[in-house]
Amino acid sequence: MKRSYASGEARKERIMAAALLEFAEHGYRGASLARIAQRVELSQAGLLHHFKSKERLLVAVLDYRDALDAHKLGLEPADGINTLRGLVRLVEHNSRVPGLVQLFSVISGEAVTPDHPGHEWARQRYRRLRAQVAAALRKGAERGEFRADLDAEAHADRLIAMMDGLQTQWLIDPDQVDMAAVFSGYVDDLIALLRPATTSP
Repeated sequence: MKRSYASGEARKERIMAAALLEFAEHGYRGASLARIAQRVELSQAGLLHHFKSKERLLVAVLDYRDALDAHKLGLEPADGINTLRGLVRLVEHNSRVPGLVQLFSVISGEAVTPDHPGHEWARQRYRRLRAQVAAALRKGAERGEFRADLDAEAHADRLIAMMDGLQTQWLIDPDQVDMAAVFSGYVDDLIALLRPATTSP
């Protein structure tokens, strides 16, 4: 029984990995369940045995994508400068996995319409990420790493906007945009800006 369960879980993970590529290349509306099934050498009926619909498969893939990033992010516990360095590590990691970045960019672009199956996922993800980054900045202020008067929410918004904007530029013109280096420099500048006046760099 355990072997059968493990085999089923492994097959589901293979399907999600293949679906990740398909959604990244074609978006949700252009993605084909038949092509995903072909990638993992299953019939479409076999694929639907594991994921009952294209919509459910997309949501599973988005959760899978977040799980792949979770250990790279370094947001828990929230602790100021270490969290910002965790974001730098995440961007560096993303620069080595363009398929994941492409998936996020394509689905996020499509998900601006409320009827898209990824809309709620995208909205909740941004809310969660903004809250985590803002909490980390406030914690840094409490610990004396940052100025007490910083606007944590505004800086969290800017950090996330910088990450997303760089991702788009990098996907379009990777030879001209060093996403990891630019974001690392931005974070260095932000840390210097937010340090209390009495703290040396």
